[in-house]
Order: sequence, then structure tokens, then C-alpha cells
Amino acid sequence: MRSLAKCSETRLPAWFRACFALVVFSLVIIVGPSRSGPASTALGAKHIVDLALILAVDCSYSVDTVEFRLQMDGLSRAFRDPEVIAAIQNGPSGRIAVSVVQWSDAKNQVVAIPWTIISGETSSLNLSSRLAQTPRYTAAGGTSITTMIKKGATMLSRLPFYAERKVIDISADGRNNNGGDPRPARSIVVANGITINGLAVINEVVTLDKYFESHITGGPGNFVIVANDYKAYATAIKRKLILEILGPNLV
Repeated sequence: MRSLAKCSETRLPAWFRACFALVVFSLVIIVGPSRSGPASTALGAKHIVDLALILAVDCSYSVDTVEFRLQMDGLSRAFRDPEVIAAIQNGPSGRIAVSVVQWSDAKNQVVAIPWTIISGETSSLNLSSRLAQTPRYTAAGGTSITTMIKKGATMLSRLPFYAERKVIDISADGRNNNGGDPRPARSIVVANGITINGLAVINEVVTLDKYFESHITGGPGNFVIVANDYKAYATAIKRKLILEILGPNLV
């Protein structure tokens, strides 16, 4: 008897395979790590963060070398900013965790900076320096926000610490055009307490913020920030980070 995996490749229709993949994704997110495992508060206060934040950087075909660098430099500037550092320090535990993922189509999501704890000026400036030096690791491709949502959710289900809040922060300059409709993935993620926020760069699609609201963002306190072009990215991402760090109950 052939395995189900082989059967799905040779006999089952595409719609069935897509549904099967979504079910598997759902189980990964729902099960996640046990609270008695690495994410347990029993590990001590140093293993608790106020926020686990994934910064998803658009590396699709529409983003050229200059625009990619404006994103990374904008993030670097934000983590040097005294307001951002103060927002981190003023949280209940005074620390957040940040990971940076570069993404394009359904085959290209690369963790450029793995989970890093930020607890004050020194660690924030260190992250700023790393961001400024981070090259483009991801191959250019289509725009699969759907896969980025799934990637982020899987990362957040396997945290090596306990996070009071979990956020996927997606920057993009276009609509999802690869990897399937993002709304089913969003529904699963939001049902598991994860917030998806958006930074819409509207230099090409002027209604992109509305698309984010209807198809991408969701969860407690979710929001969309608009940047008119990539030159405005730095200002927009700083504002966005402060809102995310403070959280919906503290803004």
C-alpha cells in the first residue's frame, strides 16, 4: 500500500491537497510547545518577555536593492531611537524578543536575525548594528504574504521563552499573489492569540492599506500603518514599533 503522502501527489485533486496542508498547519499552531517545555514561566523571570515580535521584510520582485536597504536601515534607526528603547524598558518585564524574516514567494522565507532579547539600550543598539549590516538573503519572487503568516505562526509556536504577546509585523508594497488566499491562514493564527499588523507601502498600490485590513491583519489590537513610499518607511516603522511594544492596552 502506498503512503498517503504519495497518494496525495498522484491521485488526489489539488483542492484536497491544499485543504490537507491547511489542516496540518492548523495542528502545528494549535499544539505548539507544551507550557512545561522551553516556553514555561518556571524557567524564571529572565525567560519572560512582554512581546515576541517577528519583523517580516518584503523582498519580492517589486522591491529593488535601494528599497530593501531603506527597510533595513529604517529598522536599524528605529532600534537606536530613545522612544523605542524607552517603550521596551517601560513594559512589565522590560524586555521583548525580536526576529527578522526576509520573504518573497511561497518558497522563500529566510530568518535573517533569529530570536534576540532586547532589554535596554545596549541590546537595542546591538540589534540596530546587526540590522544595518544584514544583507539580502532571500531570492526575489512573488508576494506570498500567506506563507509568511504561516512561517511566523510556526516560529511563534516554538518559542524558547514565554511571551505575554505575540505579533507578526508584515511590511509589503503589494497584494498577495502567491501561495493561496491569506484569509484562512489569518483565521487560524488569530484564533491562537497571535496578532498580525501591517505596514503598507502604497507607492504602487494606493489602496493597499484597505487590502491589508480585509485580507491580512487581525488579532487583538491589530492595525495598519501607511508609508507613502520607501523613503517614508523609517518614520512609519518607528511609529509602528512603539505601538506594538506598548500593546493595545497601554497606547
